[in-house]
Amino acid sequence: MTSRTPPSASDEPMTPLAADDAEAAATSPKAAAAGFSQSLERGLLILSSFSETRPVLGIADLGRAVGLNRSTTYRYVATLAKLGYVQQDPDSRKYSLGPRVVDLGFAAINSMEITRVAGPFLQALSDETGYTVSMAVLDGPDIVYVDRRRSGRASTFAMGLHLHVGSRLPAYCTSMGKVLLAHQEPAALRDLVDRTDLARRGPKTITAREQLMVALTRVRRTGFALNDEELAPGLRSLAAPVRDRSGAVVAAVNVGVHLTVWNASVESVMSRLEAPLRRATTEISTRLGHRPQA
Repeated sequence: MTSRTPPSASDEPMTPLAADDAEAAATSPKAAAAGFSQSLERGLLILSSFSETRPVLGIADLGRAVGLNRSTTYRYVATLAKLGYVQQDPDSRKYSLGPRVVDLGFAAINSMEITRVAGPFLQALSDETGYTVSMAVLDGPDIVYVDRRRSGRASTFAMGLHLHVGSRLPAYCTSMGKVLLAHQEPAALRDLVDRTDLARRGPKTITAREQLMVALTRVRRTGFALNDEELAPGLRSLAAPVRDRSGAVVAAVNVGVHLTVWNASVESVMSRLEAPLRRATTEISTRLGHRPQA
């Protein structure tokens, strides 16, 4: 009787994505590392290719963005679409992020300790001042909004920027971004500024590197950052840092005011908003375990 050797795991037919991993492992030291999946990396790179400025992309666009040929890109995108992470427009045949990505984003933000701690103080600050209050964290050269509160008595004037939790903006032209940049280590700050296109976004945007560095030094010294129409015409805001138990700046909070609502001098804005903003960020920092040095 002829004996038969049981099939091993290597005898099982591989899926296309598993074959991609096997091929990558043979050619890439990083992919060959234990526990590394280049298929997963490629899928995440495809998702990361979408942004607020590029919300809709075709297969060719995605292939160029991640360095894959058209057929390989299609396999990954088809898998992501089946799982709900991207969705295809039936008319243009192009893709955008799907609802599963939104679910993950909100789950990540809601799981952050800082959002749970800060919420009541942000709402109280908005109610006290009557203006919109936001909190953001730094992600590379951008800020990401993690909370945004409006007062029940706030003006119904629309800022026109369509900002919401999850929105991203360049750090250099926002008050919260300047707070977060100002408290980076020097080497990290230089790297972030080098990666930033200091394009003009508003009438008073800082577009010179040297001028920005001077402004950030002033923010670090005073503990406040003012945005005076640097992001958009008519928009002003004042921001202050939030610190954790180690003293590191982990977030920033701002109060936004539009000139059509309050056409006051910069000095008046600072005088009116500085104290309540300072109280709110101090309360949040204290709840996060920060204790100022005596």
